[in-house]
Amino acid sequence: MNRVLTATVGGVAALATLGAGFNDTADTASAVVAAGWVIAAAGCLASGRPAVARWAGLVAVLQGAAAVWPQAVPLAIAGWLGFALALPDGGLRSLPRRIVTGLGALAGLALTLLVEVSPGGYGAAAVVAAGIGTIAIVARCGPASPRQRAALQWTGAALLLAAAAGAVIIGLHLLLGVPETPMAWLVGALVIVPVGALFGHLPPTAHVGEKALLEAVVVAGFAVMIASVYLVVVLGLGRLPAESERDLLVSSMAAALVVAILAIPVRNRLLHTARAITGRGGVPPEEILATFGARMSRAVPFDELLLQLAESLKAAMAPAGAEIWVGSDGVLQRTVSVPDLPPERITLNDRERVIVGRTRIGGPSWLAIWLPGMLPESGGLVRVAPAAHLGELLGMIVVRRPPDAPPFSENDDQVLVQLARQVGLALHNMRLDSALQASLDELRRRNEELQASRLRIVTSADAARRAIERDLHDGAQQHLVALSVKLSLAGEIIAEEPDVARAMMSELRDDVQGTIAAVRELAHGVYPPLLRNHGLDQAMRSAARRSALPCAVAVDLPRRFSEETEAAVYFCCLEAIQNAGKHAGADAAVEVEITADDKVLRFTVADDGAGFESAGEGHGFVNMRDRLGAIGGTLTVDSALGAGTTIRGEIPHA
Repeated sequence: MNRVLTATVGGVAALATLGAGFNDTADTASAVVAAGWVIAAAGCLASGRPAVARWAGLVAVLQGAAAVWPQAVPLAIAGWLGFALALPDGGLRSLPRRIVTGLGALAGLALTLLVEVSPGGYGAAAVVAAGIGTIAIVARCGPASPRQRAALQWTGAALLLAAAAGAVIIGLHLLLGVPETPMAWLVGALVIVPVGALFGHLPPTAHVGEKALLEAVVVAGFAVMIASVYLVVVLGLGRLPAESERDLLVSSMAAALVVAILAIPVRNRLLHTARAITGRGGVPPEEILATFGARMSRAVPFDELLLQLAESLKAAMAPAGAEIWVGSDGVLQRTVSVPDLPPERITLNDRERVIVGRTRIGGPSWLAIWLPGMLPESGGLVRVAPAAHLGELLGMIVVRRPPDAPPFSENDDQVLVQLARQVGLALHNMRLDSALQASLDELRRRNEELQASRLRIVTSADAARRAIERDLHDGAQQHLVALSVKLSLAGEIIAEEPDVARAMMSELRDDVQGTIAAVRELAHGVYPPLLRNHGLDQAMRSAARRSALPCAVAVDLPRRFSEETEAAVYFCCLEAIQNAGKHAGADAAVEVEITADDKVLRFTVADDGAGFESAGEGHGFVNMRDRLGAIGGTLTVDSALGAGTTIRGEIPHA
């Protein structure tokens, strides 16, 4: 990889040498830009980015064609647009990007073959393509991964510098007439773009994409500002500079630009040197605070944010290491550490949680009392800043220095306290986001269960109606038909054979009793009158007497409950008793218990039969869950082979 970087730097240097020999022709400048794209394609291919390399190679071919045949400039512009839309990985992965790329290619081909375009038209097309490409790059930065974002930032920085260079060249030409043919220099400035695109894909430079973009913004801003200032100066003169004044004006502009560009780096270097002399080298702590606050406002993954914070702390104030601990409920884990340390956990009791959560910052003496495990074994200086929110401990920031290092200053402590507050707020917000997501998932799950439950309830209601119709047809209706036939026969023979008629009347009385029993049994299945009139106690005892197995009932309720609640308990217990009669075995026995307190009505149906595997719950259990779920209740089933079955239900009540 070092060879790739060396070759790239060499290629850029060759481009600079070639550019110095411009003969003020746009064709030569276009050839230099094409060479830049060739270098970018080779570098991307060597760095394992074949898709990006193919796009760079295509732009190099089109740019080279434009250098030989200027009529092909629109095609070259279309190639540049396609490269911008294909970033950061060289793929047109969305339909809008494919459509825009296709339209750009068609427009470029049409302008190349069918229309005579002026240089001003080329400039307008280039500006439109640059605008579309810039919008695409900015739109892609948000959802991109860190590696992809770096490639986009490098390309954006190069585009910004090229645009600033173009603005300065146009300004110089309009004010001073330098250069005499600006088009060649405007085209030549575009060589910055392939170089920047290449640096965005080289591993040694890709990771500083954000810094490159920031520096590009500064340089471009200074360049445009200085050109604007000199424009005001020229306008103030009321005339164009004379020939003898032009060289001085251009030199002073160049000197001002160099001073403006170097002012901040030189100042930072001088401050760094001063801190090194005073033993306070590294990044100023205030800068860490400002940087962390700025990063929190961006869509940076929280783990990466904490890692960057730990690295900044180590560079600024913790040469021996920085750690970030995160947790809740008194259990804290070392999440991030620089240098890397193995995971570790500490557990605090309630009193320690309160004390630590309310502490602004702690040193070795404080640690010896409340967190002795955090003290360094080999000595040294240490500071712990608890990250809390509203008194709740959510984490800690730990920074360490070697024993011979300068002590922590009051300013260091203040920065740590402010950082801990921001980390505590971020952790609190992250917990809120997680809780909200969990609530949304729970609501989604309950909605799905509700839809399925409604479908099952409708299906069950239809089945119940069919069962009632079948019971009426096969039971009570048949009894009534037989009564009708026997009554007709009795009417015919009552005068001629009174003895036979009296015997038939006795049979009719028995048939009427059987019909009444059948109707009563059917009524018990729909809604038992005992439940409506006398409550769960008598209704369940009546159901127990009809059970196929011995059934003991114990009901201890302080009062009657709503009709919906009593019906849900009754039919769930009835279903459980019937299931036991079918599956528990002939030697099993059933116990039913119904109790209530101030908040919950509970019922339990247990048998000592064969049991079953709990994972295999049938349709009856689903019906019971749906019936209880409709009024806010819950059902649990415990069973094992050979250990019987216990069904418990709970229904909250007012």
